[in-house]
Amino acid sequence: MQKTIFITGASSGLGKAAAKLFQGKGWNVIATMRTPEKETELNKLPNVTLLPLDITKKDQIAKAASRAIALGDVDVVLNNAAFGHVGPLEGLDDDLLTQQIDTNLLGAIRVTQAFVPHFREKRSGIFVNITSIAGLITFPFDSLYHTVKFGLQAFSEGLSYELAPFGVTVKTVAPGFIRTAFGANMVIASAAPYRALMDKHMDVVNRMMDPATMGSTAEEIAAVIYEAVTDGKDQLLYTAGADSKSLYERRLEIGSEKFRQEMADLFLGKSVNS
Repeated sequence: MQKTIFITGASSGLGKAAAKLFQGKGWNVIATMRTPEKETELNKLPNVTLLPLDITKKDQIAKAASRAIALGDVDVVLNNAAFGHVGPLEGLDDDLLTQQIDTNLLGAIRVTQAFVPHFREKRSGIFVNITSIAGLITFPFDSLYHTVKFGLQAFSEGLSYELAPFGVTVKTVAPGFIRTAFGANMVIASAAPYRALMDKHMDVVNRMMDPATMGSTAEEIAAVIYEAVTDGKDQLLYTAGADSKSLYERRLEIGSEKFRQEMADLFLGKSVNS
């Protein structure tokens, strides 16, 4: 029987790569995006349905979930839509703070909530939440982004307990740097007292995110998503990409305090204790 996946943020990057991969594997794909009328690629593929969805709008979430379920059973929900932010807390205005939380955390939670009754009633289904290596470790000047990604990781783990008795699985995929427009579209905030530190930090980030030598393709991360969905394992976390795996393994190896000092040395050129 043909299975169906519901994907948020499918207009570009990882969301689009996942949509194409699952479609190519014979799945029905419900690809959601804020402006599906602008899509020129997914709309030409068989077994792909485009739906409008801004995950910061509760009424749109309810409508998209209802329309998706009306098409037939949904087997997987992939919460992918997100945007990046970097900068000191002092340089963050309230609109950006709210947008980060609404998009990267509350949006995924609300989409999940909309599908829980459907999965519970049919006693099967998988939620896959795209977290990030930023939900497992921390860097300087990313405190808000870490907040939402750590929050999504914790939400996923906590939810896994309550849904397991109903045959519903929750999984997270934590990529490192992905060679997409996500990094280029990142919002960078600043504040005068932090300018020198931010210059040092961004120099390191730009070297780490050099698309010629670093990171993974969206297709490589999409393959990890497919693995998580189809491997039948009772496994919550899937690190994705060599950089994500190595950074997380390093934190586990040396402990959170030593790792924090290493990150301070790397990004700021000094220890947090110096």
